Amino acid sequence: MAGIWRDFATAVLTALRRPDERALAEERRRAVERLAEQTIRESQQGQREDP
Repeated sequence: MAGIWRDFATAVLTALRRPDERALAEERRRAVERLAEQTIRESQQGQREDP
């Protein structure tokens, strides 16, 4: 039961905080870029291993 209240309190505080939209957009862009680079690396490694 305490976990539910903790999650509720976290959600309320997060909603009231109003994070910087530009910083969030930049972080999302960097995350997508990292994911793309990782996917490309894995794809290239897979091609090298195939005979």
